[in-house]
Amino acid sequence: MRSLVSTATLMFAAGLAGTAAAQEPGRGVTTVDEIVVTAAPYGVTADATTIAVDVLDQEALLSAPAGGLGDVLNGLPGVRSTSFAAGASRPVIRGLAGPRVQVLANGLGLIDASSLSPDHQVAADPGEATRIEVLRGPQTLAFGGSAIGGVVNVIDGRIAEQAPEGGVSGRVSAQSSSVDEGVSVGAAISLAAGPLVFTLDGLRREAEDYDIPVPSESRRQLAAEGEAFEDTGATTLENSFVNLDAYGAGVSYIGGWGFVGLSVKRTETDYGVPGHAHHHEDEDHDDDHGHDEEEVVTIGLEQTRYDLRGVYDFAGGPLAQVRFAGGYADYTHTEFEGDETGTIFASEGYEGRVEVVQRRKGGWDGAFGLQALSRDFNAIGDEAYVPQTDIVEYGAFVLQRLDRGGWGLEGGLRVDTRDLDSVAGSESFTNVSGSLGVFAKPSEAWFVGASISRNGRAPTEAELFAEGPHIATRAFEIGDADLDSEEVTSLEAALHYDDGGLLEADLHLFHARYDGFIDLRPTGDEEDELPVFAYVQTDAEFYGLEAEARITAWSRGDDRVVLSGGYDIVRGSTDLGAASRVPPFALSAGVEASYGPLLARVKARRVGSQSRVAEFELPTDGYTRYDAFLGWRPAAVPGVMVYVEGQNLGDAEIREHASFLKDLAPAPGRNVRMGLSFTF
Repeated sequence: MRSLVSTATLMFAAGLAGTAAAQEPGRGVTTVDEIVVTAAPYGVTADATTIAVDVLDQEALLSAPAGGLGDVLNGLPGVRSTSFAAGASRPVIRGLAGPRVQVLANGLGLIDASSLSPDHQVAADPGEATRIEVLRGPQTLAFGGSAIGGVVNVIDGRIAEQAPEGGVSGRVSAQSSSVDEGVSVGAAISLAAGPLVFTLDGLRREAEDYDIPVPSESRRQLAAEGEAFEDTGATTLENSFVNLDAYGAGVSYIGGWGFVGLSVKRTETDYGVPGHAHHHEDEDHDDDHGHDEEEVVTIGLEQTRYDLRGVYDFAGGPLAQVRFAGGYADYTHTEFEGDETGTIFASEGYEGRVEVVQRRKGGWDGAFGLQALSRDFNAIGDEAYVPQTDIVEYGAFVLQRLDRGGWGLEGGLRVDTRDLDSVAGSESFTNVSGSLGVFAKPSEAWFVGASISRNGRAPTEAELFAEGPHIATRAFEIGDADLDSEEVTSLEAALHYDDGGLLEADLHLFHARYDGFIDLRPTGDEEDELPVFAYVQTDAEFYGLEAEARITAWSRGDDRVVLSGGYDIVRGSTDLGAASRVPPFALSAGVEASYGPLLARVKARRVGSQSRVAEFELPTDGYTRYDAFLGWRPAAVPGVMVYVEGQNLGDAEIREHASFLKDLAPAPGRNVRMGLSFTF
């Protein structure tokens, strides 16, 4: 504890040293176009940082397909989905998933159990969001060791930071889909009354079991079971339905000094888990004539969340802002076997953070802050493979950036502690993480950067204390209370080109070396008719690249034709063999045209096969997917878009290698989606 206090004091002093050199007149933080707030509290632009960033803004989200967070983000450079059917999907970034990818809501943790298991839904839906920021790689230190693989920040605008223009603003969206008879409707409104701004929003999504172009079990799965594949053609994936309700409200007080606001949100959802029926022996038959009955598994999720957030702008001096946020959530995830309650996962807790932003001076930006979390996790039922655990975390960080126009430096330091108190034992961890980057701007069009970082991640409650059957992974999982923190040294090179009109391109090369990589590996034993997997530590290596380019082939006024392409690949290996569920390469090409009120897009995406697999993991075939979108924005009704989209037009068999269910539940087949959005 003494070393933690000493390090935090040094970090605080470094932040103050930066502020003392950064005094300049004026208020607030310098604003630039397309600021990415998740990268740093003072904000940086996506094309001027060594961190790999993607942003989905409100316009893109209003016409995005209804679905889970992972599925909506799937296809961004280096991003895939766990694709646990329609009800649960979490982002996979550069081959890493679960606790290594931190999902945030307005900069705070979700306080749910989505990182514990792939069948657990994320308690933040893209349909609620006004903006989603995705950071790939561990270079960002603002959010702690759990961001060792990347950060996804879902920003919902429920707490207004400024008054709406004209006193009122809002959005409405509605869409339907043919593949699952799905319907999604969402709306939000923001009203100003003097210094107060009130917000109200709601989302409803319903979808039946979706259609698939082939039988649900793959050829490889059937061969592994000693059965022959029979291609009976298109069918429906049983138990792939989803129903979701999310609604919330907020109020903000906005003044010349900044803002402060409160919000409340309620999420209720139920969804099916295909391919995971539980078997129960029929007691009405004797042993000679007994048979197994299957009970389908469905999940009900409920969460109530309260948030406080605000910003105070200093009128002068070395500090520009103080940003603060706090949240409380009560989450329950119930797994049903038929009509009976199986296992209940509960998570209740608080999280808060304070960030102090330095006033910019001579191209010097900086911030420092504190973060704290207290969460109580509990699991009750036959498959409660992780015991009740109380988790307390503290963090302190400092970030600094110097931009001298033609070159610059950026870096940071963070200290984290995590204490876990369980009925299975107690463990404490302290990690120090740091990063340093350098960049150059040889001309107005070019940005070149490189960074090195060293990050630590404390083990989770599952990795330490698990012991029991985990049906989602089809394994009997055993934790290890002697696990040490996982540490990674990461190198990244970034190249960005934008000539302001004709060509825009991005390239990221990365290499990550893990010391004490925590992996779930088979032991060769069997328990409860399931193979036993144990958490072990080994060394691991991940490396790859992500490339994107956009070429404006023709333009006249606001009309244009843009060609685009992208490629990403990641390779992962450990000292015990290939890393599990590492996705194969993806290559995409598309054309987008806007002409008057019309917007059209056509895209093809090729995902390769994957034969580099871990034990008990089957190879996956590649696929090619074609999508086409047509939108109409009538000039007579500003803010309206009517659209139709064809998805997976070739009706391809799509099995995502990153998914535990890839051989039991393929992605939906051909789909026609129609929708309308309206902003005012």
